[in-house]
Amino acid sequence: MIPESLNNLIESFKLLPGIGSKTAERLAFFVIDMEQENANFFADSIINVKNNIKHCSICNSLTDDDVCSICNDNLRNNDILCVLDDPKNVFLFEKMKIFNGKYHVLNGLISPLDGINPEDIGINKLLDRIKNEKYKEILFALRPSIEGETTSLYIKKILDGSNIKITRLASGVPMGADMEYIDELTLERALVDRKEIE
Repeated sequence: MIPESLNNLIESFKLLPGIGSKTAERLAFFVIDMEQENANFFADSIINVKNNIKHCSICNSLTDDDVCSICNDNLRNNDILCVLDDPKNVFLFEKMKIFNGKYHVLNGLISPLDGINPEDIGINKLLDRIKNEKYKEILFALRPSIEGETTSLYIKKILDGSNIKITRLASGVPMGADMEYIDELTLERALVDRKEIE
């Protein structure tokens, strides 16, 4: 018989993505052997993140303040806005340290098959921001999928005639990939986005 408190911890770890029964048991037994101070820090961190993390009132990224540090940073380039579909990607971009503009995170992507329409993903908030902050370039860094393409084209159509440069991340055949395993959409995008060899 597994003690109830240990079983609850195992079941809790199984709620995490990619964690099966064996890994959950291993993590739970690891917690038993942790220093009390580390265990308290771990538990407090989970509670604090649930209580304190919210969406930035401007860009919709994750923050523990009303406005995130990126939106509050006056040294960032205010001419370019990068549109993403997941707050995790803001942190990915920031880790690379190659983009110095501002961000806007949508609440997902347009997907009529799943009943997700433009009004469901916060497009009006994005459009209001573009109108009020006078960006010169909108960079779409959405998931490379039919839904990502649909969302980009929908917003681009609304912005047509606004004198704003509309760009997207380059996409195509990854380095070292075997051509026979590349899906049609990726291959088509690589063909359309082809560049001259310099």
